[in-house]
Amino acid sequence: MKSDFTIGALARSEGVATETLRYYERLGLIEPSGRTASNYRLYDMTAVRQLRFIRRAQALGFSLTEIGELLSLHAQPAADMGDVKRLAEHKIADIERRIEDLERMKAGLGTLAENCPGHGPTAECPILATLLRDEN
Repeated sequence: MKSDFTIGALARSEGVATETLRYYERLGLIEPSGRTASNYRLYDMTAVRQLRFIRRAQALGFSLTEIGELLSLHAQPAADMGDVKRLAEHKIADIERRIEDLERMKAGLGTLAENCPGHGPTAECPILATLLRDEN
């Protein structure tokens, strides 16, 4: 594998848009290792590993801010892994809250769907009537 990639080559190899890489760079999540004579960004294997780290962390639900914190902790080998665990536990709690919210939405929508006969004029639709109801 090559040791240096242009932004386009890195984007293609990792399946992301070049603008995404520029955005990550602006956030300080990745940085080019240098520039070509014509001033194109060059990225080394460190950037490749960081990009893969970012994508894996996003798949687990971490925000880019949280990913920045994780990368910062990773860059400090003597930092306490308890900080990493706290971030993971905080994310788990956040996911559990979102699941509860989704379950409430599902139950509410399920009730509305059960009350709708599924045929007839929309003027008589209980789902639309509920959504249009004035709260006093």
